Amino acid sequence: MKRTKRNSSEVVLGLLQHACSEDPKENLGKCLDAADRAARAGAQILCTQELFRSQYFCQSEDHAQFQLAESIPGPTTEAFCRLAKKRGVVIIASLFEKRSSGLYHNTAAIIDADGTMLGIYRKMHIPDDPLYYEKFYFTPGDLGFRAWKTRFGKIGVLVCWDQWYPEGARLTAMQGAEILFYPTAIGWHPKEKSEYGERQHGAWELIQRSHAVANGCYVAVANRVGLERPIGGDGIEFWGQSFVAGTSGQLLAKGSVDAEENLIVPIDLAKVDVTRTHWPFLRDRRIDAYGDLTRRFSD
Repeated sequence: MKRTKRNSSEVVLGLLQHACSEDPKENLGKCLDAADRAARAGAQILCTQELFRSQYFCQSEDHAQFQLAESIPGPTTEAFCRLAKKRGVVIIASLFEKRSSGLYHNTAAIIDADGTMLGIYRKMHIPDDPLYYEKFYFTPGDLGFRAWKTRFGKIGVLVCWDQWYPEGARLTAMQGAEILFYPTAIGWHPKEKSEYGERQHGAWELIQRSHAVANGCYVAVANRVGLERPIGGDGIEFWGQSFVAGTSGQLLAKGSVDAEENLIVPIDLAKVDVTRTHWPFLRDRRIDAYGDLTRRFSD
């Protein structure tokens, strides 16, 4: 289904923000329903939150959790391909990918509006922090930073922990990405929330808005909500607040802290060219002086 827009550069984004249960089938159904509602509400590029099919299992190192992984293409991507074709929308779906026995990735599938899977992005930066033990599960991505031309614009996709790294945003934008999408699962340790919560969330939002400024593009972030305690203890209180930032870093829309909702946000891709022309950061880059970026540290 091809949409008629008020002008050729206007696109409507749909960020899917919800809580997750212990049942992967239930979570898949909830996400598909949310995606269908977002499409019917006018969204043209939809983005799921990170690893939406399950609760955030990386709170512990447990070999049994590898059973949650699936192949790509596989049942979940096939379901989203059917929905993309039916509704004529682009979909970014975040999955736990089983590449082969003993080799797993945190992966986003990019599906065009005709139901064709354009490709995948494998999360490049893998954290290892209390209750975020991702290095136990995920092999770092080996496909590099990529951008895809979709029916509704050229997009780049990165995943959660990638959002702290300006290098990833820059390299994706350099391929012409007009929108950077970040499927995300991030929240507070409940005991730390009163002391550090506002500062932690502020830093997370600020760094991503800065990617929009530095690259003159849109940034769209889909995060989950709810308190998840799959191993008991205090768990993680996911802070929601999915958002879209404009080409100068301004907040265009922001979700709630705890509500399940679809964030439907119209944007104008013509502003990417205008911003990059008036703030020509790409023009003024000193590519002859950046060689040390490939070193771990400059002593």
